Amino acid sequence: MALIVLTLVAVFNQRAIDTSYADSLVNIKSPSIVTSNWLNSGPLDNELLKGKVFLVEFWTYGCYNCKNVEPYVKSWYEKYHSQGFEVIAVHSPEFDREADIDNVKDYLQRNAITYPVAIDNDFAIWKRFSNRYWPAMYLVDKKGNIRYYHFGEGRYADSEKMIQTLLQE
Repeated sequence: MALIVLTLVAVFNQRAIDTSYADSLVNIKSPSIVTSNWLNSGPLDNELLKGKVFLVEFWTYGCYNCKNVEPYVKSWYEKYHSQGFEVIAVHSPEFDREADIDNVKDYLQRNAITYPVAIDNDFAIWKRFSNRYWPAMYLVDKKGNIRYYHFGEGRYADSEKMIQTLLQE
């Protein structure tokens, strides 16, 4: 039994995340983030964000991995917002209860999330990015081009370094 478990763990850990679609997004204009429902902000779009570095983070409040990424995103927002950095948290629900906007509002309040949240219940923004994962992060430069992405947890130092680099450009 232990051998089966170890084999399954080894197979799972070797499974690579397919990033080929995301590779094709790097250095092109960011897809539109337009949606009709925004929390913590009025409607934003790529034109309003021109001249700012921004992070588009796909998440859902019930996702364990998203919760682990959250402190880093909050920290970056607090550190760099005054320098022209914005976070657009695109809430794309995995389960029906996560599509209830009141549940999202409660989560934001309980967890002191103050950056803009785009409600993407119909997955329109998700589809524009051809996204496949929660959490997923795309960093956009001041010209509106995607310059970096990361899926899942980890690489926090690399992500923050890229935020700093893009802000200095």
